[in-house]
Amino acid sequence: MSIALVGIGFALMLLLMFLSIPVAVAIIAVGALGGYLLFGPAMVEMMGGVLWTSLNNPSMLAIPLFMLLGELLLRGGMADRMYEALSVWMGRLPGGLLHANIASCALFSATSGSSVATAATVGTIALPALSARHYPVRPSLGSLAAGGTLGILIPPSVNMLVYGSLANVSVGQLFSAGVIPGLLLTLCFSLYIFIAHRRVGEQVSEISRVPLRVKLSMLRHLLAPLIIFGVVMGSIYGGLATPTESAALGLTIALVLVTINGRLSIDLLINCAMQAARTTGMVIIVLTCALMLNVTMAMVGVAQTITEWVASLGLNQLSLLLLLIVFYLLLGMFMDAMSMLVLTVPIAVPMVLAVGVDPIWFGIFIVLMCEIALIHPPLGMNLFVVHGVRRDGGSFNDVIMGSLPYVFVMIGFTLLTIAFPALVTWLPTLMAGS
Repeated sequence: MSIALVGIGFALMLLLMFLSIPVAVAIIAVGALGGYLLFGPAMVEMMGGVLWTSLNNPSMLAIPLFMLLGELLLRGGMADRMYEALSVWMGRLPGGLLHANIASCALFSATSGSSVATAATVGTIALPALSARHYPVRPSLGSLAAGGTLGILIPPSVNMLVYGSLANVSVGQLFSAGVIPGLLLTLCFSLYIFIAHRRVGEQVSEISRVPLRVKLSMLRHLLAPLIIFGVVMGSIYGGLATPTESAALGLTIALVLVTINGRLSIDLLINCAMQAARTTGMVIIVLTCALMLNVTMAMVGVAQTITEWVASLGLNQLSLLLLLIVFYLLLGMFMDAMSMLVLTVPIAVPMVLAVGVDPIWFGIFIVLMCEIALIHPPLGMNLFVVHGVRRDGGSFNDVIMGSLPYVFVMIGFTLLTIAFPALVTWLPTLMAGS
């Protein structure tokens, strides 16, 4: 099979998407139809068995469980109190509540697994407080959109679950690989705010002194997400539970906490379940179509073809990864993060394996590329989410300009992980050796 045929298939999928054909339809058109044309009806029939084997997997159950967990935290009122507590502690820092935006997104990310949910949740809570204190619009919106991207980097992460299924790597190792980069990227965001917006909120901080006794009492509102994160990740790292079982444990604890807060009701459960089902359905449909594409690609030997092609180019790891950064930046201008992930993983993974890149490290790399796509104009999903929750009727350009500096921060951070891959691989190696 020639590399030209691989390129034609990939270009055809992009063309269908540019024509506003749904992502799942575009992928299945090339995957199933291509398999039928090349191998006949038997190929399509075989896909059913492969899909059943792939989706009839306990790890797939983790996706709706983590989605439901995030919905419970949002609708159960815990996210509101979390932001209030962080704003009390961080409001007087140089940059003011912009730091609270980033910290709240990071903390909520540790339980939600979704960037869109993180941006929507924290944005809904934070924007009224920022507006009441007369914070500038662009830095406020930009910090919320960028902070929301942490939802797919700080574990648990739905994107990591999907990558693990497509690349056939350990989800537990991916989760552990995302911890240090997630914390470091959070610090990078706050460092940028400290440098670029250090005078923001100065007047507010001078008149909003909160007694230490009140600050200490507010810390109790941070316990819920910390407890859930500790149980979810601790059970995985300790070898006590699989990612799916840990998701169920976290969900159980969230239900208990919502009950203690007096917010549990039938209506709450129905609303949370419906929203989680909608999001899960979208993810599973796209993943199913991507798996069908994988079957066709495996039968025609795409992995071997790509491996031979990369070897013929004589590219080293650095050259290939820099080319992939440019490629993903361009692709992110026209495609949402999840679609970009499922479309490119089957092609990109054989390429990077051919030059010796660790598949766990590459999982974090591609998640970082998805993060950039979330705030990369013109189709960054977080840009639309944050703009959608604002109530001042301002220009969409405010969100774009506020988020753009964080794109460069994330590109710089990606280059840092390339230079020091141990930032990603150290913790998974440590956990595997323990």
